Amino acid sequence: MSADVKGENQPYDEINVTPMLDLAYVLLVVFIIMTTASVQGIKVDAPQTRTTASLAKPQTKAITITAAGDVYLDAYPVDMATLEARLAQYKGANPALPVVLKGDAAAHYEKVSAVLEICKRLDITEVGLVTKKVAG
Repeated sequence: MSADVKGENQPYDEINVTPMLDLAYVLLVVFIIMTTASVQGIKVDAPQTRTTASLAKPQTKAITITAAGDVYLDAYPVDMATLEARLAQYKGANPALPVVLKGDAAAHYEKVSAVLEICKRLDITEVGLVTKKVAG
């Protein structure tokens, strides 16, 4: 009998990829969770009201005004001229363009007024204001 038992010291015919696939699936799940968690938009402290309705519709454009006065269109920072140009472009594609204005409770009224003035100039009549519902 030889010193080698049958099957020992022979090269592998195939590689076991199961641990590699387990790692790939875990990385995929982590990537999905991190991506969805980071795409929530700009956080603001919305003013509170007693009644709130869901104003979001398909193709609704969201304008956000932070407490510092920064303006965002769909989570992208814009200045007033860029905001007007992009809204005009969207209005051309969709004449009944709905817009949702999400302003921080501490935002300067002047900024909110300027955004509403742009909407009025572009004849955007479907404008919703986002607020938080007061408990009680």
